[in-house]
Amino acid sequence: MRVLVVEDHSGLARNVARALRESAGYAVDVSPDGEDGLYLAQSNPYDLILLDLMLPRMAGLDVLKALRRHAVRVPVLILTSRDDKETTVALLEAGADDYLTKPFDVGEMVARCRALIRRAHGIAAPTIEVEDLIVHPEEMTAMRAGRPLSLTAMEYRLLEYMAHRPRAVLSKSELLEHLYDYNWEKFSNVLEVYISSLRRKLNSEGATPLIHTLKGRGYVLTR
Repeated sequence: MRVLVVEDHSGLARNVARALRESAGYAVDVSPDGEDGLYLAQSNPYDLILLDLMLPRMAGLDVLKALRRHAVRVPVLILTSRDDKETTVALLEAGADDYLTKPFDVGEMVARCRALIRRAHGIAAPTIEVEDLIVHPEEMTAMRAGRPLSLTAMEYRLLEYMAHRPRAVLSKSELLEHLYDYNWEKFSNVLEVYISSLRRKLNSEGATPLIHTLKGRGYVLTR
């Protein structure tokens, strides 16, 4: 998953980004102001946006309104120091999906992020099930037919992203855009290497293949 953090407090932004990378395995971009954050949000396919309200150059509420006005449907988690009823109502009516009041617990933040991404893909349970494959986002683990899979961090991230979109054809560019942050150089065959390794681990012991290649189109996770 790829997440955008729009926060002008550099220390908090670093802590939030580190927690999302280490605890959830997300690729994270960070923006220090509202105008830049809006530009990034409209230019990249994020799975979640964490948005501060008090931002330079453009207020967070205005960023939120602009995103919804331009039909950007990505879930938005607001980070705010205000918890009065009027602010909460204004945020929800403007299109916010959830909010956290500063200071907040990092563990709670990560849990809310996972929940928002799950709901965005129509998944209510804390685990993701595709055929006999079960993915545990909170533990960053997966098993197939009751057998734990020994996955690298990137193999897990790739599998989790595909499991959120079973039976959807995912192009190489889409997968790269969601697995890596803004600074990643995407012109390489690294994705094919991870797909091959992940396919081998999923198909061990004669299991029915789950990852299929559609020539010229991309990959799909299904039987």
